[in-house]
Amino acid sequence: MFTGIVEELGTVQSIAAGAKAGKITIGADKVLEGLRMGDSIAVNGICLTVVGFDKQSFTADVMPETIRRTALAELKGGSRVNLERALLLTSRLGGHIVSGHIDGVGTILELTEDENAVVFKIGASPQVLRYIIEKGSVTIDGISLTVAAVTDGWFTVSVIPHTRAITSLGQKKAGSKVNLENDVIGKYVERFVLLGAEEEKKNSSAITPEFLQKYGF
Repeated sequence: MFTGIVEELGTVQSIAAGAKAGKITIGADKVLEGLRMGDSIAVNGICLTVVGFDKQSFTADVMPETIRRTALAELKGGSRVNLERALLLTSRLGGHIVSGHIDGVGTILELTEDENAVVFKIGASPQVLRYIIEKGSVTIDGISLTVAAVTDGWFTVSVIPHTRAITSLGQKKAGSKVNLENDVIGKYVERFVLLGAEEEKKNSSAITPEFLQKYGF
């Protein structure tokens, strides 16, 4: 579990991402402090498990599902990536609850300056947009951001200079791909509502006006 508050920018040292699986090694500093084998690190919002590390970098395996569902395959040696260690129960929850499980890949359609901020307009699939609401939370490449506006084809977020300076968003441009994770609470609420509706339908009486009329009542 993560918060969407990026701890540092790492640098991809090597990546072998085939059609089915791969391995990635990332140079880092802060996230290596107290690191242990098997720990989780969010890389551009993707929860990856550490399978090896030294004083300057860590390595993680990449599953086929991760390749299919994220923009990880677009990374190359020298790419800068957002890094965050798993949340401690004693930490402040500065962003929102982030699982590190990517829901889809979005495309930056446009960047517009707005006083001291930059507005990112991001195109996404209907499956992702259904969970995005104005003033709600969304995770973009592992960064917890607030939705400024949303339509049936895109949404916008407003990014302050500090966020652009310490994350990979400062290097993004129109056409760049980004990993998107919806607010997990919205997905669970929808699931519970649908299950409740299905259960109510199963338990409802089969006696209807049509049923009574059919049998002469």
